Amino acid sequence: MSEGLYSPKVKPDGSYETLTVVKEGAIDWLTLNRPAALNAMSRTMMLELQHYFGELYTDHSVRVVVLTGAGRGFCAGLDLKEDRADGESGPVAGLRVQRRVSEIVMRMRRAPQPVIALINGPASGGGFALALASDIRIAAPAARMNAAFIRIGLTACDVGVSYFLPRLVGSALASELLLTGRFIDAERAQRVGLVSQVVAQDELLAAGRTMAHEILGNSPVGVRLTKECLNMSIDAGSLEAVIAMEDRQQILVAQTGDMREGVGAFLEKRKPDYRDA
Repeated sequence: MSEGLYSPKVKPDGSYETLTVVKEGAIDWLTLNRPAALNAMSRTMMLELQHYFGELYTDHSVRVVVLTGAGRGFCAGLDLKEDRADGESGPVAGLRVQRRVSEIVMRMRRAPQPVIALINGPASGGGFALALASDIRIAAPAARMNAAFIRIGLTACDVGVSYFLPRLVGSALASELLLTGRFIDAERAQRVGLVSQVVAQDELLAAGRTMAHEILGNSPVGVRLTKECLNMSIDAGSLEAVIAMEDRQQILVAQTGDMREGVGAFLEKRKPDYRDA
């Protein structure tokens, strides 16, 4: 295996080759930036996404991530035009290649920051997975999503799609989308709860900014623990297990200065000044 093959080549200034990151206070605007290829995932993009979301885990200066694609697409999935052989073959090498992309969604879910996906166009295969792994999805009318894997001779169960989709829309609709590979458009996606909003293309960024600022208006530790609790509650074995986790979180947060500030601001009818402490 070539030296550094599975490490991203981050530039000296911290920027990436296939991603742009624009910081707006505590918001990171993360854009997949291969518009000529509908932001298809190249090897480089996969490694850069891994690096970006991995770094977020301990970076509390970033409180919300807004994810979108440059140009007219969100992400067309795997870049099938790129050679992925890396001079190796067999199941071990194949698993290394597979894990490049599957590791991204695991790091997205581990990151304590909410991720808002602005789906501005097609989101297929791995792009569909990025949308599903986000915490909130807002779509433009041009958004179309599908599990494209099954249309190229693979199974539709890839990159966490078979985990997220039935939990979001139920097993019946998930079965339809996964077994056929058909697209779900923005209107139907909103109707079944796959996306929160559908807004005009030129209003998509503003909708993302509004949502991000609503999240920023809440206690930072409260937001982090809410995402963590939601993730765990999806697979909790019982109501009792969820209640136990919620009880411990609430007692923990109740000891913080932010909780006292939140109550004080409510009683004084003013905006809270959270300090994440």
